[in-house]
Amino acid sequence: MEIFVFSLFNGVLYGMLLFLMASGLTLIFSMMGVLNFAHASFFMLGAYFAYQIADHVGFWPGLIAAPILVGVFGAAVERYALRPVHRFGHVAELLFTFGLAFVIEEVVQMIWGKVPVPYDVPASLNVTAFAWQGLDYSAYRLFMLLISIGIFVALFFGLTRTRIGLIIRAALTHPHMVASLGHDVPKVFMWTFGIGCALAGVAGVLGGNVLGTEPGMAIQLGPIVFVVIVVGGLGSLGGALIASLLIGILNNMAISYDFSFYPIFAILGVEREADGVLADLVNLTTGGIAPLVPYLLLVLMLIFRPRGLFGTRDV
Repeated sequence: MEIFVFSLFNGVLYGMLLFLMASGLTLIFSMMGVLNFAHASFFMLGAYFAYQIADHVGFWPGLIAAPILVGVFGAAVERYALRPVHRFGHVAELLFTFGLAFVIEEVVQMIWGKVPVPYDVPASLNVTAFAWQGLDYSAYRLFMLLISIGIFVALFFGLTRTRIGLIIRAALTHPHMVASLGHDVPKVFMWTFGIGCALAGVAGVLGGNVLGTEPGMAIQLGPIVFVVIVVGGLGSLGGALIASLLIGILNNMAISYDFSFYPIFAILGVEREADGVLADLVNLTTGGIAPLVPYLLLVLMLIFRPRGLFGTRDV
């Protein structure tokens, strides 16, 4: 029972971290129609900026300043690079953001090197929040969970219950009408892109000291974030939340229980001592295929429900 409870906690935590990244990408896509392949790179920048700031003035200033810096950088990218590319269509936007991801990775390696940096959990939160059945759950993980929930609530009410949220949503579908009301639509898009990047920066600040801050972190998590928004439904914030939690919990459960597939092969008459490829298959466990779980879910979703769980358009 204790394994289930802590696997569930860790799965929810990992899922909420994915949501922090996916929420920014969902915001950008649903409001602007831009699928940003460099989104995970802004997550990486958040972690590196937070590490640099924490190294001089501590974690807490970094928690505030790093996402702001990432958001301002994202807004500048939209204003001076993505906006001129926009008139050439979505393919040009995809290619631009794809190239931007590699540029950011190379710049990060030039500045901070190719090895992980010592970005650690703050001492004030590196304590046990609670213990159950001999297993400890850290205060920092609980802090990450609370921040993630708070951001979801703020985003949901900000986009659905405020005047600013109404303007942002209307600017995508009726830009000329919004402009005729006196609103600067290009500026709305710029800051929407910036806020989406800042959300990825928050995920980097919170996740960098748990997952490790190194140049490959964007490549590791980037594809999973796209799985989240496809499974949840393109442009659906609630769908991104459900898909993030689903993927996080399934992934952690597969690793924690680590069931063997041998009983299935035994029914088929395959011996455990089989040779060659069969030997690898016979000894396969759920922990071994855990990294494949998100992508298997993606394939099934594209086959049976291309618009995702809560999406309104097909992929």
